[in-house]
Parts: sequence; structure tokens; C-alpha cells
Amino acid sequence: MNTPGTGGNGLPDLPPEWGRVVVPDDASALAQEAAQVRRELRERARLAARRRFGALRQPLVWLVVAVLITLAGLAAVTRPGPTATPAEGVSSSPAAPPAAPTGRPLPALDLVDTGQNPVPLRSLLPMMIILVDGCACPERVSEAAAAAPPQVNLVAVTGGRSAPSAPPGGSTGTRTLADPAGGLRSFLHLSPRPDAAVAVLVDRSGTVVRVLPQLGPIETYRADLTALAG
Repeated sequence: MNTPGTGGNGLPDLPPEWGRVVVPDDASALAQEAAQVRRELRERARLAARRRFGALRQPLVWLVVAVLITLAGLAAVTRPGPTATPAEGVSSSPAAPPAAPTGRPLPALDLVDTGQNPVPLRSLLPMMIILVDGCACPERVSEAAAAAPPQVNLVAVTGGRSAPSAPPGGSTGTRTLADPAGGLRSFLHLSPRPDAAVAVLVDRSGTVVRVLPQLGPIETYRADLTALAG
């Protein structure tokens, strides 16, 4: 007995709108329809993949561009620049330190006395010069004046425009001069210090025999001072 919707083929529960359903005895008879169905399924899968790729393509393009820009910036930062070459005629080595004044001739400097009169410094050879522009150090000046032989002139040099009327400590036998231009300091390459005076011993030929950057007790230079009188 046939039921509605089966088309008399004895298959229940099939929708009536399907019409007559014929089941062949040989399954190979359905090969053509099966191939068509597989083609349709593959085509649908390809279309779905294309739609997904199309939705992701623009963000991927922007991501790739951003990565390329970042890599280019890193390469520009880390790439070493050109090595600077010294200009022609300019030495790349550090400047040589100034030559030590010991053993060099004292420059022909004109200082000024208490009356603003120029005094050629080399006219006082041999001599011991004590620079008191940073530290008056009267006790050191007095010690040197007491120990200096009569043949050796003791000169106290200040840095003002005029020399003081009396030497530091009021020591006798000391001549005070001023060095307004700072020629002695430039020659010695020594800056004034508030806690120490600088002494320079110059022989009869005008050669600097010793420089004392920090004038100490008389015992540290007595022999040099005596040698200047020889």
C-alpha cells in the first residue's frame, strides 16, 4: 500500500513536493548527479574563501605597509654614519700641553712700580719672583726676604694696575711690582690660588731655573736661592 508523498515507492516520510522518487538498483547510475553535487559544493567553498580573503585583504595590506615602514626606520637609525675626517691642515691629535717654563728664558716683560713707572723685569736679574695676586702669604714672603742673598733681588708681583706701597708682611729688601696684563701668569700657565703663592727663580742669564707652584718653607728652596748668587 502506497502512502502519500512516496509516489508508490514504499519510502515513507518524504515530502510530497519531491514528486516521484526512483531508487535505481545500480548506484553507479547516480555517479553523474553525485559529481555535479560535488562540483557545486567545491564552487561554494571557493566563493566563501574568496569572500573571506577579500574581507581580510585590505587590513593585511595596511599591516604589511606598517611593518615595512618600521623596518626602514630601524635600518636608518642603526646604520652607522660616515666617519668624520679631519679637515686638511687640521691635526686630529689633541693639543700638546704647554711647555714647562723651567729651562726657558724669562720673557721681556715690563711691569709697573708704585709710581706707575714701567720696570723691565729682566733688569732685576738674578731674582726670585713671588706672585702674590692670589695669596698675599706674608709669612712666606718674609721668610724668602730673610734668606735671600744680597745679590738676589726679591720681587713680589701683584695683579692690579698699580703695585702696593709696601710688600706683603712689610718685609724689607722686597720690591713690589704690578703685572696688569698678566704676562707672568700666561708664561707660567698657572692660575691664582687663594691659599698659595707661586715663586719663580731666575738666574743671571734670564733662564728660569725653578718654579714653585706652591711656595713652601724656606728649606724646600734654600739651595736654589743660594745658587742664584753664584
